[in-house]
Amino acid sequence: MVVEKTLRFQGKNKDLAQLSQVIEQQFQSEGYKTQSKSAPLGNIIQIQKAGFFRDIIMADRAFTIVIAGDPNDFTIHVGIGKFIQGFAVAAVETILLTELFLVVDVPEALWTVHVEGEVIKKITALIG
Repeated sequence: MVVEKTLRFQGKNKDLAQLSQVIEQQFQSEGYKTQSKSAPLGNIIQIQKAGFFRDIIMADRAFTIVIAGDPNDFTIHVGIGKFIQGFAVAAVETILLTELFLVVDVPEALWTVHVEGEVIKKITALIG
């Protein structure tokens, strides 16, 4: 099961690079480990929060957020992927083709959907 949610925003007139920074800073302030990369397809942010349950499931999993489009018509994809060490220097094409969004089993998918809902609420609130 691939767990991914796509949000579309129109008429918001947002600078997508600045929006990416705001989202990343918000999650950093809440104790998430983050990393980001600007790529031809858009801005990619990975967020990972330490915790007992996350450590039991898979320590290398993180939420991957991709922001793409134009200031007045953009999409945000939120899904679970592998937290890639050295993400900022890795070849973006390799990341996108292999590990951006992963297939997860049912127990992990249920936990992911719960946490993903919280992530999406925070992002939506930041956009306004």
